[in-house]
Amino acid sequence: MDDDEGTTPPPPIYRLPEDTLHQIFASLPLRQIIVCRSLSRFFLQTLTSPAFLRLISPLFPLRLLALRPPHHHHTHHHHHQQLLPSPSSPAALLHAFDPRDNLWLRFSLAFLPFRSLHPVASSLGLVYLWGDSSADSPDPAKSLVACNPLTRRFSVLPQLGSAWSRHGSVLVDSANRVMVLTELAALYFTVSGSGSGSGSGSTRWLKFSSNLPSKPRSPVLASDAVYALCDIGSPWRSQWKLFSCSLRTPQKSAHHWIRLEKHEWGDVFDILKRPRLVKGTENNILMVGGLKSSFALNASCSTILILKLDLETLEWEEAGRMPVEMFQCFAESSKFKVFGGGNRVCFSGKRVGRLALWDCFDKKAEWRWIDGIPPHGDGFCRGFVFEAGLTELP
Repeated sequence: MDDDEGTTPPPPIYRLPEDTLHQIFASLPLRQIIVCRSLSRFFLQTLTSPAFLRLISPLFPLRLLALRPPHHHHTHHHHHQQLLPSPSSPAALLHAFDPRDNLWLRFSLAFLPFRSLHPVASSLGLVYLWGDSSADSPDPAKSLVACNPLTRRFSVLPQLGSAWSRHGSVLVDSANRVMVLTELAALYFTVSGSGSGSGSGSTRWLKFSSNLPSKPRSPVLASDAVYALCDIGSPWRSQWKLFSCSLRTPQKSAHHWIRLEKHEWGDVFDILKRPRLVKGTENNILMVGGLKSSFALNASCSTILILKLDLETLEWEEAGRMPVEMFQCFAESSKFKVFGGGNRVCFSGKRVGRLALWDCFDKKAEWRWIDGIPPHGDGFCRGFVFEAGLTELP
């Protein structure tokens, strides 16, 4: 073959009519369509065209588990299937695991005109991330951006101070409602714009005091309310309680945090070490933590327990318990990270080298390992659920 690319005749498939190409590729499984986008610029343009995306829209969403990048980025070579041409910076890639096919995928974020991209959340096919909007400043301003890696479109949310990106938890539950929560909260109620990335339309942040007794831990947005754990104990002994704040009314004065408790709950918060919340299915939330072997101050844990709270009846029930042989891999680590949502929860620990996955469908729970994870700076993986789809930006 001639080394001069300009004299090499294009493959015959390049000369097919666009409609024919669309019909051919639309017959493939969705995951194979996404992989084919990395073959050449021609396939990338063909398989991301609006006409083709409309044709395959019934195949979505694709339910994935996406990883946040580590805080300090290094260049590595990964043996993952690449969805789009690799940019020069690993930070411009979103790594996601497909539990159904047991496959790691990579989505390019190189279409975003920002530096130091840090994806933090997702909802309805949109990924929310922080990005530096200026390359010249020693302390560049952070912008919160909503984007769709499949359609390669994005919108910039109204500017927030740098403290929000450093200390805030980004929560999303729909394409037009976002919360950034610290000791203060910013609610994002309405978004309108072209979605082209050229700017944002009519927007509004509503700020109100959290009035919480301590820093909110693992907050989740579910059923028109925010839920968070707070430690109301002493420096020597933690005492975790569950708090909630309704978002059903847009008035600033109507947002108050209340402590949720029932006598029937008993010692549900005392049996777990380092509890944290995970968003569940339609009307429940999950609480995950190490199951203490006793109520002693420094009691060891026998396994990791998943509890489920029904938000209508406010009743707890056990949803899952990590097998003892799997827990042994986490026993040496004093901390572990939890992420996921719905019926899937992932667990990451230092020196474990892989993720543990709790996967529960049709009331049948399965525990299994996820191998081949990208290297992370501190040994922990953090992430979120990404339902990849063709969602239009609001």
